[in-house]
Amino acid sequence: VQLVESGGGLVQPGGSLRLSCAASGFTFSRYDMYWYRQAPGKERELVAVISSGGSTNYADSVKGRFTISRDNAKNTVALQMNSLKPEDTAVYYCNTILSRMYWGQGTQVTVSS
Repeated sequence: VQLVESGGGLVQPGGSLRLSCAASGFTFSRYDMYWYRQAPGKERELVAVISSGGSTNYADSVKGRFTISRDNAKNTVALQMNSLKPEDTAVYYCNTILSRMYWGQGTQVTVSS
């Protein structure tokens, strides 16, 4: 199983970023996919989840600003992040659960003027 995140960077408050996670080594379409984030000095927190059937759920802190989506043909899951705030600054991780949790290496998102 391999999960590779991309798309992070530095963005001003109010800006947008689109993260992508490329998955391989398992039957992607059968599994729920998650985005987590971890800010400096804080615990890792769940940001968004998309089920194998396409249902989505979000942390209250990102509802209405972030959108998770998946492309089963390309084995990718994306996180569209709009109206970014400084408190969204974190390393963002892609995750799935098979026999255990699998994590990508993370991608840094920094929201600062």
